[in-house]
Amino acid sequence: MPQPVTFLPDAERILSRQQGLLSTRQCEEFGVTRQTRCRLVQQGRWRRPVRGVYDTDPVPLGSRVRDDWFTHAARWRTWLALLSHGPDAVAVGAAALVLHDVQGLPADFEPEVAMPDGSRRVSRFGTLRQYRPFPTLRVGDREVARLDHALAQALPVLPRESALAVLDDVARRLGMTPDRLATVHDLLRGRPGAKRVHALFPLVDARSESPAESAARLSCHDNGVPPDDLQARFVIDGTVVARVDFVWRLPDGRWLVVEVDGVGPHSTARALVRDAPRQNRLLASGRVIVLRFKPADNARPGGIGRQVAAVLRRHDWHPAAYPAPTTPIDLTPPAAQRSASRRSGMDSP
Repeated sequence: MPQPVTFLPDAERILSRQQGLLSTRQCEEFGVTRQTRCRLVQQGRWRRPVRGVYDTDPVPLGSRVRDDWFTHAARWRTWLALLSHGPDAVAVGAAALVLHDVQGLPADFEPEVAMPDGSRRVSRFGTLRQYRPFPTLRVGDREVARLDHALAQALPVLPRESALAVLDDVARRLGMTPDRLATVHDLLRGRPGAKRVHALFPLVDARSESPAESAARLSCHDNGVPPDDLQARFVIDGTVVARVDFVWRLPDGRWLVVEVDGVGPHSTARALVRDAPRQNRLLASGRVIVLRFKPADNARPGGIGRQVAAVLRRHDWHPAAYPAPTTPIDLTPPAAQRSASRRSGMDSP
């Protein structure tokens, strides 16, 4: 029976950070000889995805079953690009965003690396890029483009919906204030492909809770129906009964609610069970119309925004004509509101 390969704790930590990948140099440092590596590959216990890099997980990336697959895949691809270019390779663009833990990148992004000496060696995996000088910081044992410069490098080559999702994410989770985003905007100027990104900056909203929400909201803007509000709260009898992704206030006083399922707070079976009674209470009020979408619906012609626009046209909605209130939306029936007001008056001294 083949003996398992064991590593010291320090090596295990590196393996974990690099998603199970090791370079030839690291294998030698950890005592895994060339003979052992060849045997492991021949036995199908390790794989060699590119020259000079070994994967200690024999299951191909696309066949792995894990809850964090998308995050794992993004980091695996990033580390494969870095390790294949040697210990001096610097993570730039989308690869740097991955190591900064930024969400919203497409699954098929191209990892980019740069060499500090400006060399143009043949790329083994990913894309070798040479940018004008930029500041870096260390993540683990690697040099990584600083977040603002990584954004400026990556945004021009990302699909629009991914670019907005990335910007929403850094605004929500990584402390990108409007002033810092303005700096990123300035760094973009003059870069190839930057022109189409400029229009996204006014749409950045830190309340967006997932890449799918960002993509759906962009589709709504593209179709001329920007939401009146995000993460709006509905109350009945003084109790919050729902917080929803997007709302539009209709001319007749009702509300159109749009929810994007399958991501973030709606992703688990428990969440879906919890959402059902919440939706029922909204619909029972007679003052709410609910549309639910899957992220894949945005890939259809016109995206989610086209379907939302069709509903809003039937209700004669116009942008900004009926702005949502800044306070929670009260669905308490008018009779109950009057009764509560009278009770409050009687209780007053």
